[in-house]
Amino acid sequence: MPSHHILGLDIGTHTIKAAVAEVKKGGELNLVYLAKSPSAGLRRGAVHDITEATQKIGIILSEIKKNYKDALDNIVLSVGTADVKIQPSIGVVAVSRADYEIFQDDIQRAVQSSQAINLPPNRVVLHHLISEYIVDGVRDIRDPLGMIGNRLEVGSLIIDAFAPMVKNLTRCVEVLGGNLNGIILGTIAAAEAVVSRRQKELGVVVVDIGFGTTGMVVYEEGKLLHTAILPFGSGHITNDLAIGLKAPIEAAEAIKLSFGSAIAKEGGSRDSIDVARIDPRLKGLVSKKLVTEIIEMRLAEIFEFVNNELKSIGRAGKLPAGVVLVGGGAKMPGIVELAKQELRLPAQVGIPDVSKLSVLNGELGLQVEDPEYASAVGLLLYSREASPLSHQFKSGLATFFRKIFRYLIP
Repeated sequence: MPSHHILGLDIGTHTIKAAVAEVKKGGELNLVYLAKSPSAGLRRGAVHDITEATQKIGIILSEIKKNYKDALDNIVLSVGTADVKIQPSIGVVAVSRADYEIFQDDIQRAVQSSQAINLPPNRVVLHHLISEYIVDGVRDIRDPLGMIGNRLEVGSLIIDAFAPMVKNLTRCVEVLGGNLNGIILGTIAAAEAVVSRRQKELGVVVVDIGFGTTGMVVYEEGKLLHTAILPFGSGHITNDLAIGLKAPIEAAEAIKLSFGSAIAKEGGSRDSIDVARIDPRLKGLVSKKLVTEIIEMRLAEIFEFVNNELKSIGRAGKLPAGVVLVGGGAKMPGIVELAKQELRLPAQVGIPDVSKLSVLNGELGLQVEDPEYASAVGLLLYSREASPLSHQFKSGLATFFRKIFRYLIP
């Protein structure tokens, strides 16, 4: 098969990130393009104005089309709406052969049984992730093929989302001529880019601090344990600054980016900011300590919610590989120290691991070392599994619209 290009597209509330890779013979990925541009028409990861969102997505897709036209035929899209849910599922079958040897058809039947869950008609499955196989009560089996047993069980995690919100996002891409080959939860994609197999074995939480939401995903013993999307992000810090400083939202964002820190003690009590240099409409001086206190309070609240999710699965303070921070919010100075303090775990900023794909351009290699690109690059790395996922999503979405059609047409 000749080489072709794939596009990882991470459409955020504030920024759209794109990563294009050339897929060589044998599946090797060569990163050839990275870009980001302003987003619009989204709120907390969900499209609320399709026209506005489509216009902004069209800008970045038109740039990609100039040099990598075929990438638009192979788009892997991230999803990160706050309505994403996760639930466990068990599938159970009897081994069919008289000698009780487990064959591939037994495994397929067990997997299909674990997928047979009751979802509301307006929900659609994004991921069906196998956690373990169980043979005659013996747990944590990775591959039961060829084993002897009477009863085969599959433990799975089902990740689903509100179908209309996902459909709105996919429609924005499709009306621009893009063809979707995969739809992946953004935090799972980010983990693929920044977390090693060893970290997943030890136990790690990836926290993706976006503008409108904060996503998290937990791994242990190489398996996904939990995921959640929190309806808070770095945009809420900007809002807090606008209120606290009585400044326009644009000025508050500029102050956050230029003078912000996650640790209040780093803002000296005597240090001040001449806000008129940022926005002529503002007058006087603002205490830098006040700015950092506002930022620290909001980030501490976000980490508190992350910790509550960890408590709900019994992993608070118990993940040896700690917390890996990604997303635009992870670039805030001092955030690693605050994460250590609030979550009582080792912490680091996650940079996409370029050893997982080839980067032939030196300038591109420097550009990709940015936690904001974690999801976009992770989508490329996850792309080998994206096609069946896309089929599963489209099948679920088709079922959703068939139900609506039957309801409307007697």
